[in-house]
Amino acid sequence: MVLEATNASFDELGIPRLTLERYRELFCVPIPRFYERLLGRLPTGEEWELMDGTFHRHYLARSHTAALAEGAAELLAEWRAAGRTQSVCSLASHDQLLPWLGRLGIEGHFVRVDGDTGGGTVRGKAAQMARHVRSLAGVDPGRVVVIGDATDDAVAAAHAGAHAVLHTGGSHSRRSLAAAGVPVVDTLDEAVEVATGLVR
Repeated sequence: MVLEATNASFDELGIPRLTLERYRELFCVPIPRFYERLLGRLPTGEEWELMDGTFHRHYLARSHTAALAEGAAELLAEWRAAGRTQSVCSLASHDQLLPWLGRLGIEGHFVRVDGDTGGGTVRGKAAQMARHVRSLAGVDPGRVVVIGDATDDAVAAAHAGAHAVLHTGGSHSRRSLAAAGVPVVDTLDEAVEVATGLVR
């Protein structure tokens, strides 16, 4: 869905479309750096506002079509049934995030849900994650595992004193994820298995 929205916004902006592989090679946070890699220069403030607004318009138009990855609902239920807790800390707007979880039928699995307060930067995301982990009553940060799909998820986890496992199904290439120095997996089953081992 993200690549589809990206390419739809690129069509509108006159930027050549990207393959999934090329997108994963170039993608980074903060997002203006992604556009710098793509265009060979940082966008101006005015250009960035247009690019960001265009992408989000296309992303939101497609958000109702997003579905869970195969097996994700079962993994969430199994984790909860085992007496473990799970929460969501997302860059999505909080007002959008809650309805999405409800539409997907998984909101009841989480002890806490926090949408974006990080401002879209690595530093902001790290601060957001630290606040999120501190808000989990009675939870030792050292027993928290962040399962993410971006290198900045690993940075945010470390900032919060938590572990991280990165999944290759997102915006980053395996090579860039591996550079984060945390376990990298190709399936959600593997992510859960590794996460369990990290806090056993």
